[in-house]
Amino acid sequence: MRTGESEPVRTPAEVPSPPPSPPGGRRRPLILSASMGAGHDTVAAELARRAAAYGHEPQVADVLQLLPYGLGGGLRRSYQASVRHFPWVYAGVYGAFLRGGRGLRPSGVPLARLAGDRLTDLVERLDADVVVSVFHLAAQLTGHLRARGRLRVPSAVFLVDFAVHRQWLHPGNDRYLCLTDGAAAEVRAALGTPVVTTGPAVAPGFRGPAPGAARWRERFAGQAPGRPPVVLSAGAWGAASRPDATARLLTGAGYLPVVLCGRNPRLRERVARVPGALALDWVEDMPGLLSAAYALVDNAAGQTAVQALAVGLPVIGYRPLPGHGMDGVRRMAGLGVSELAPDAPGLLTALGRLTEDGPERVARGRALFRDDPMAHVARL
Repeated sequence: MRTGESEPVRTPAEVPSPPPSPPGGRRRPLILSASMGAGHDTVAAELARRAAAYGHEPQVADVLQLLPYGLGGGLRRSYQASVRHFPWVYAGVYGAFLRGGRGLRPSGVPLARLAGDRLTDLVERLDADVVVSVFHLAAQLTGHLRARGRLRVPSAVFLVDFAVHRQWLHPGNDRYLCLTDGAAAEVRAALGTPVVTTGPAVAPGFRGPAPGAARWRERFAGQAPGRPPVVLSAGAWGAASRPDATARLLTGAGYLPVVLCGRNPRLRERVARVPGALALDWVEDMPGLLSAAYALVDNAAGQTAVQALAVGLPVIGYRPLPGHGMDGVRRMAGLGVSELAPDAPGLLTALGRLTEDGPERVARGRALFRDDPMAHVARL
């Protein structure tokens, strides 16, 4: 499809309204996130918004800030450096610590339990009556404390990844909430813990008409008339494999590459030198941007991909980040909600046939959004 032809098949999904009274009574949930990029914090903020809409009193905390001796900041900086500059290092860490396998494997509990005292003090100070983890280190911490009787309120884990890795799993947690039936089956088989498939959680702006879409369409048309805008996501940290080369490939094929460089000014400068590419830094109006695009080229199966599924934007995985990025992109493709392009010609082929198979994948992607995780948290 090219600009001027019919729009991609996307029908606005109904935005669910909160119930008139809090399910399970008024609660005080503590939501544990981690400032690893922006994805986990985005999910935590949406869960907190939903909890407040129900009439609950949510609080959000960063589990990395609960670690002593500055370990949380060091962990964040090392992860950021590895995914940006040394992806092979992260691939090794992921293989050793996160991916499952036979024999004894390193556990995340020794690191997580260093935050135990601070978490129990925080729960007591806030008078929280349930803890919800949206990051795997937090899940290890709450599971460890629950198993030893030190955390006296229920703990739920909202497993925000399509691919389940072993550091999400701890039998001490009371309930797991998963994106897909496949992920729920893996958790159930590994732990025997109660599991519910809820699907992802995105802000209401992604589930209905986006007022900002018209402005983005005007900007795209002014930048490159007649060229369908294809969004390339590099995450909040601007971590991607040769996005400038991908941008050149797309411009040569008649598309407008719109590269989300996150908070990485060096990446934006590099991409901006590609003739015909539009390099963006941090974007606030993601519902409008995604609603105005032709497709998303994704490398991580994270929140941008989930938001695209909610909007109804076709997703194509390409040059995924190592470790959880690769596993997540493959799992999304296996579910039939996206396509994994093996190489540059494959990317162009996948983009070219979106008018044929795109609507079916869009429908499967939207079907993932089944239930509200916070409604299940309130019943613990």
